[in-house]
Amino acid sequence: MSDFIPVNAPRLAGNERKYLNECIDTGWISSEGSFVRRFEESFAERVGRKHGICVSNGTAALDLAIEALELNAGDEVIMPAFTIISCLQVVLRVGAVPVLVDSDPHTWNMEVDQVASKVTSRTRAVMVVHIYGLPVDMDPIVALCRDKGFLLIEDAAEAIGQTYRGHPCGSFGDISIFSFYANKHVTMGEGGLIGVNDDALDERCRSLRNLCFTDPRFVHYRLGWNMRITNIQAAVGLAQLENLSGSIERKRRMGRRYDRLFADLANARKPLVNTDYADNVFWVYGLVLDDSVPFDAREAMRLMGERGIGTRPFFWPMHEQPVVVELGLFNGESYPVAERIGRRGLYIPSGIAITDSQIDRVAEVVMDVIG
Repeated sequence: MSDFIPVNAPRLAGNERKYLNECIDTGWISSEGSFVRRFEESFAERVGRKHGICVSNGTAALDLAIEALELNAGDEVIMPAFTIISCLQVVLRVGAVPVLVDSDPHTWNMEVDQVASKVTSRTRAVMVVHIYGLPVDMDPIVALCRDKGFLLIEDAAEAIGQTYRGHPCGSFGDISIFSFYANKHVTMGEGGLIGVNDDALDERCRSLRNLCFTDPRFVHYRLGWNMRITNIQAAVGLAQLENLSGSIERKRRMGRRYDRLFADLANARKPLVNTDYADNVFWVYGLVLDDSVPFDAREAMRLMGERGIGTRPFFWPMHEQPVVVELGLFNGESYPVAERIGRRGLYIPSGIAITDSQIDRVAEVVMDVIG
């Protein structure tokens, strides 16, 4: 339908065209172009990292990060039960063991109070994932990792431009990862970045990204990947980064408008506006249906889709993923908050390019369907 409102639409209103034309005019369209390094340096500075290493997407960033940290088979990694499967699969692929914690019902992030109880003699790392616009409460996690000597992996894919107690998300721990998919606050269409402070770790990541080339060329002492991005992608990303502050403000205005329009929405949990450590950037605007609503999120999405409103479901819990169940993992484990929000959570159109009139129409449909 012509008036369909997608769940996300990017906003390309800066120097994207100018920088792309420069790539074309100069012929530098491969990974060797200057925009790659310019973007890496600018983004790293913005998120408080010494080094930034661009890769092909956010999942690739996780893969490379796990490899660069040299986790071994049997090492345990504590992580949220409620997240995208990329986080789980990279742990499994190196033979490490994911150990899950449930979600906070208010922020939808991992419940940090449960993390310490999951520590064993095999724990090697903690992976935090900032979910949907609010960051994980980092202080207890950072303190635990320092005290125990654990590696800290920070997935800030959904938190570009967000801060925790004034410090950029993605600036914590040993390694952090970002995604530049089309729905992120900085997009290249596809793309990712690894943030580190350690020089040796930076060098290892760059080598792994580029097939572990060495001198002489085409002689290899380690297996890596081709995870490079192109100058064209980085050109778009740099233009996006220049407008990041404005994009964050647009998302917060969107969140405030939805909050006003949903003032009388009593049978769904809305995103928290803030916590004592962060203000929501509303990467997406999520809703979790109360039990009084006589259907689940999938049915709500179907009904909204019939009215021309794009939606997406919340993440499905890791321990209930069919591929994981088939592997025999997490038998008998239950994470009730993750299970509930996975079934009754959805998010509505909340991309950077959404207009006020579109927000108003979305809210009207939401109120008709579940209000």
